[in-house]
Amino acid sequence: MRKKELSPEELLKIIFDYTSKIASERQLNAVLVHMADMGRELILSDRCTVWLIDEENKQLYTTVAHGVDEIRIPYGTGFVGSSIVSGEAIIIEDAYSDPRHNSENDRKTGYRTKSVITVPFRNNDGQIIGAYQAINKLTEVDSFTPRDLELLSLAASYAGKSLESVMLHQEIYDTQREIIAKMGEVGEIRSKETANHVKRVAEYSYILAIALGLPPAEAELLRTASPMHDIGKVAISDAILNKPGRLTPEEYDAIKSHTDIGYRLLQGSKRELLRAAAVVAEQHHEKWDGSGYPAGRKGEEIHIFGRITAVADVFDALSAERVYKKPWPMDRIESFFREERGRHFDPAVVDAFFAHLPQIKAIRERLADVEEKTE
Repeated sequence: MRKKELSPEELLKIIFDYTSKIASERQLNAVLVHMADMGRELILSDRCTVWLIDEENKQLYTTVAHGVDEIRIPYGTGFVGSSIVSGEAIIIEDAYSDPRHNSENDRKTGYRTKSVITVPFRNNDGQIIGAYQAINKLTEVDSFTPRDLELLSLAASYAGKSLESVMLHQEIYDTQREIIAKMGEVGEIRSKETANHVKRVAEYSYILAIALGLPPAEAELLRTASPMHDIGKVAISDAILNKPGRLTPEEYDAIKSHTDIGYRLLQGSKRELLRAAAVVAEQHHEKWDGSGYPAGRKGEEIHIFGRITAVADVFDALSAERVYKKPWPMDRIESFFREERGRHFDPAVVDAFFAHLPQIKAIRERLADVEEKTE
């Protein structure tokens, strides 16, 4: 059913609603989603795509496109590439009559592109950083109009300036995340673990967090913080960390102290990321029944980040070769988690682990240690 053009009041409501959402958001993907939705609703298009420029690879890409996953195209190609290169908006009534149209995407998705409008957007310095592209007008007049161009240009003007701030924030966050991952690797390398151990624990933790219903932002926070779970090992002697035989009680106490050390290293920060890492470092060896360390917390006294990381870390430890043991076979690992459900581990986290075991195994394979891949 064809739609009627929106009234000025309806347009204002859409603009105010989405500009408020964008202004309060710091996650790049979330901002891009709001931008695409705002564009689609303002001009009543079937689909709307937000394209960004990848300068390093000389490509245009979108992570937010209604109906499709990420797409990458060579810089300067297609309607959107032409619009970005020229700096001018483009309105196309019949895409298939224009040689710039790439029908391959239609073929892949089973979609039929007819009308197209593309509007580049700029940052505060006037530099083009991306473009809107909307497809297929849904009103009785099935091609885009000068009014649509004005509306999408208005959205693009706001979006470009907002995106610059969010992309800077994202770059800072990505830098912090990389530093934390590298610091986590330092702790593992000293105990002769591999860098992939912390990467696997991070990915397992993210899957479990999402499965347990944590908001995506919290799940991402855990994924970023969990590589620091063993950072306290930097203060433990190599002789103890890498001892192949049984530890003495004194040596075991020294090993256990890495949780308190890690917490003290991280807990004073004002950064949410490092505060989360402090919780993970301190609590990932606590046990559901209260028999863990360092504080003997029990049940939900243990932070959910600690409960999730405990399962992720133990699974990776059991399935990998370490200086003191060979990897366990998968059936033995599964039996262990069933036995320890409600004792060592939060039952809900164990249930999520089994429900998503195929995904977890796939990560284990994808991030396998080099030695395992060559065997």
